[in-house]
Amino acid sequence: MSPNPAAGLKPVLFVLTSHGRKGDSGQSTGYYLGEVTHPLAELEAAGIAVEFASIQGGEPPVDGADVDDATNARYWNDPRFREAVRQTLPLHDADASRYSAIFFAGGHGAMWDFPNSPAVQRVTREIYEAGGVVGAVCHGPAALVEVTLSDGAYLVAGKRVSAFTDDEERAVKLEGVVPFLLASRLSARGAQHQPAPDWTSQVVVDGRLVTGQNPQSASVVGAAMRELLLAPASA
Repeated sequence: MSPNPAAGLKPVLFVLTSHGRKGDSGQSTGYYLGEVTHPLAELEAAGIAVEFASIQGGEPPVDGADVDDATNARYWNDPRFREAVRQTLPLHDADASRYSAIFFAGGHGAMWDFPNSPAVQRVTREIYEAGGVVGAVCHGPAALVEVTLSDGAYLVAGKRVSAFTDDEERAVKLEGVVPFLLASRLSARGAQHQPAPDWTSQVVVDGRLVTGQNPQSASVVGAAMRELLLAPASA
């Protein structure tokens, strides 16, 4: 029997938004289900364990629960998955040393509670500076806009990234609802934002930072994180 390459690998921490309203619009939001299930499927298929946290803990609000999507349906109908997302760890209680990577799922809610969370900033910095992988997709990179390293530099400064574009935000008519335009804010932090045409898959890997543009990118973000996590230490 061939050895499991994921044996001994620490879990990946998936972080979900706890924010359920789109500003003053009255519209509900939360985490986007496919941006959790598709990366999760890529990691679990390789035997990589995943644990769940959210900004407030407990059961976060869900948005975009499209069960016509086979991967969504498989997880949404799995009692183990539903229980895991019903009892997420409050991120401020997370011990970064337990994890090999951190992943931030999107959904518009992320724009409100990810950026200024001290827990997001602490856990991300500690995992990254310990040699771990940081991943995010769609609005998930909102988590990265205020993360600084121990030397005071922004984590994204000088790095190539992908995220939900300003054009995509305008296309869904929420440019005046979100607190800021994500791609523009990442660029203001010194990131090199690399957009693709609206609603096409775009994933950028820069060292141990993996970012994706939109829901169409979610599976590839998970696959890219998997490859980094399973790469030989000397690679």
